[in-house]
Amino acid sequence: MNILTTIKKVVDVELTIRVENGSIIEDGLQYVMNAWDENAVEAAVQLKENNQAETTLVSIGGGEDNTKIIRRGYAMGIENGIQIDDPALAEADSFVYARVLQKVYEKGSYDLVITGKQAQDTDNGQTGIILAEYLGLPCVSNVVAVEVIDDQHLKVSRLGDTGTEIVELALPAIITVTDSINEPRLPQMRGLMMAKKKKIDVMDLAALGTSYDEVGGTAPKSQIAEFMKSETRTAGQKFEGDPAEITARVVSLLANEAKVL
Repeated sequence: MNILTTIKKVVDVELTIRVENGSIIEDGLQYVMNAWDENAVEAAVQLKENNQAETTLVSIGGGEDNTKIIRRGYAMGIENGIQIDDPALAEADSFVYARVLQKVYEKGSYDLVITGKQAQDTDNGQTGIILAEYLGLPCVSNVVAVEVIDDQHLKVSRLGDTGTEIVELALPAIITVTDSINEPRLPQMRGLMMAKKKKIDVMDLAALGTSYDEVGGTAPKSQIAEFMKSETRTAGQKFEGDPAEITARVVSLLANEAKVL
């Protein structure tokens, strides 16, 4: 089995993110691998370990931050890495990303694509599903477990609207995974040191045999209009005393002030 995993560089959401004039202030920001993509990497590595699969990851974007997250994937156990570095993709949306990933898929020979359910920065949760549509492949989203049946079939569990659903999936296919599927491993120091020496296959759009116009970049289907600061929450209220009186007071506040009842 040959597995392709997608990873994305995102702003570290544990840090304070400053917004001014509708834009994010870049000074002081740090970038990390998208959390759901770490689950995708871990899922790919576990399939490699248990089923002798070959693993490749791909990240779209240039710069040292992207290189670092690819090497983190190496340290977790991924064997091959592809970096799509083209300045034209700086403002790409989910549809453009999916077109680029389509070109990556078509240059390789992959049986399974694993993506994170969504990205921490946009929370769109669309790229993997759009990619499946472009490739004409079956896709299961919200996956929480994967089991190999044979060389041509998987059995996956996904979180549905009314409970866990079990789906048998013919390969090649695409799955998007949630953070419930596993606990991503922490790379060991030896793995981190070895990852620094591994080759990354860096390509631009021309090397993929495509152009910005062909992947839809000149006619994006969605754009970020502006970033806005989150509203500051007011301090909560604490009540002490008789439970019956507190209950009546809370119900009154919910009905008359919060307007939720």
